[in-house]
Formats: sequence, structure tokens, C-alpha cells
Amino acid sequence: MLSFLCSLPILVQIGLLIVGVLGCIKIYLKMTMGICTSTKKLSGKTVIITGANTGIGKETAIDLAKRGARVILACRDLKKAAIAKDDIIRESRNKNVFVRQLDLASLKSVRKFAAEILKSELRLDILINNAGCATIEKKLTEDGLEVQMQSNHFGHFLLTNLLLGLLKKSAPSRIIHVSSVAHAMTKTLDLNNLNSELSYNTGTVYYYSKLSQVLCTRHLAPLISSSGVTVNCLHPGAVETEIFRNAPSWFKMIAAVCFPLFFKSAKEGAQTTIHLAVADEVANITGEYFSDCKVAKTSKLANDVGLAKKLWEVSETFVNLKPEERHF
Repeated sequence: MLSFLCSLPILVQIGLLIVGVLGCIKIYLKMTMGICTSTKKLSGKTVIITGANTGIGKETAIDLAKRGARVILACRDLKKAAIAKDDIIRESRNKNVFVRQLDLASLKSVRKFAAEILKSELRLDILINNAGCATIEKKLTEDGLEVQMQSNHFGHFLLTNLLLGLLKKSAPSRIIHVSSVAHAMTKTLDLNNLNSELSYNTGTVYYYSKLSQVLCTRHLAPLISSSGVTVNCLHPGAVETEIFRNAPSWFKMIAAVCFPLFFKSAKEGAQTTIHLAVADEVANITGEYFSDCKVAKTSKLANDVGLAKKLWEVSETFVNLKPEERHF
């Protein structure tokens, strides 16, 4: 066999080598992939999932609906959400699935959504802050905030604070932030440039937003430790989703080839989120960062308690959090 391979043209040898290496990578990724094995049912439980009309959010909704939960899809696009709702009901055979409009790029929308939830829902057992966006040009929202930072961090930050009272009332309950290993791609977090006031780089903004989710998880956990509410964050893995829908065309072309080969499917990427939502073994774990259904290491910066506190205070200012909206 070796002599046969050596007799092949050099370019063919290189090609086979590349295919072999990539194949080994794919096998490794499959073998190390975390899978939620819990069979826990969620009858009588209410779940809110942001960005649940596609990708990881939709797959999470399907799974939790199959477990009997009352699932609220918090989505910006009501038409897409309605289609997703029908899909989720059909696959889960659970008609207890509802759509509520939520545009995280609008603080007014976040407050309206939260007010409607507090008025209509008697309990909230699981809040999954899943929605996110990446690789977009600089654009300010109606609130004067950078759209990527607001969609990924500020919007979810406000939403969590507004619903924290109901989560406490429903304890034991869980808050889950879908972050990313991208949080470790930045070695600094310039609080003076948190909203791209001084300079803008789309990659840096994304790293900042994901680091902010980890830091705020760290900060919030001890504040609510005695309330019966846990808060954790996670890296779903490299997942083939629509998060790069606003990327340049050249990036989409590369992604179309590489993503199916080496990235997780949306269902596979949802496993850690589902694990944190239902597994009994994490019921009393809080303030942690997970990957492949187990606790994982974060960057050194993500463990900076002082930075986490300052970020929380700055975030309160950006979203204009009122005293009566604080629940700890």
C-alpha cells in the first residue's frame, strides 16, 4: 500500500494527506461531542427561548417541547417564528408552543416583551438567552447602541434583569446564556469602547459581546445564589447555523463548503443548552461556563471578578436599568 501511494503524483499524495487529516479531525469532533442524556420531563414548566425560529434555538425548542414544556419563542420576525412554531408543534406533538415578538436591538421592545410576560405568565422556569448575530458592518440601533453588541449582550442583559423577579418566584429555575469560545479571542475588554465609541472592528465587537455574557454570568451567580435561581453560560461548538447570514459573500461561499464538513449540526449544537436546561446533575451548579455538556475553562479575563462588576455597572447605564428593575 505504501509503495502504491508513493508511486502516485505528488499532488495526489498531498490531496490524500489533506483528506486523511481532515477525516481524522471530523472523527475527533464526533467522538468528543457532548450529548444530553437526560430523560427529564418538563410538564408544567415554562421556558422562554430567544431567537428560537432557527438554528440552535429552534432545535432546543423542539427538544424541550417534546419533554412537555410550555415553550415561548421570543423572536423578532413573527412570520418566520410562526413557521417555526408549526414545525415545533408538528415534531414535538406539543401544542403548548407560543410566539411572542422580541427585538433585542430595541430596548423598548425588550421592555414591552418582559411586561407582557409578567402580565400573562404565572411562572418562568427556564430563560434561554440564545439569539445572536455576527459579522456585520457597524450600525447603531434606535437606542444609539452598536447593533451586534446590543443583540448579543445589552438586550439579553436587560431581559434577564426584567424577568429575574418571576424566575425567583418560580424557583428552582435556570438562566442560560449561549456564549462562545470566541470570548477568549480578546485579551482586553475596554469599557470605554464597549459600544465602539472610539473605534470599530466587527470581530472585536463579537468577542466583547461573548466575553460580556461570561462575565455577567460570573457576576450574577453569587448575587442570586440563595434564591434558587442558577445562571450558567456555554459554548455550543462550531455550529452550522444562520448566525453569519450578514457575512460578506466570499465568507458565505467558504462556509457553504466547510460548515457541513466540520461544523456541528444545529441539533448537535443545541445539546449543551438542553443539558443545562434539564439535567439534574447541574441543578445546583451556577456561575459556570460549559462546553460539550461539561464545565470548561474560560479565558483568564473571563475570571476577572473586578472587571465583571464594572461591566455589570456599565451595562446597567447603557440599558438605563431603573432601581425598581433590580431584583437582588
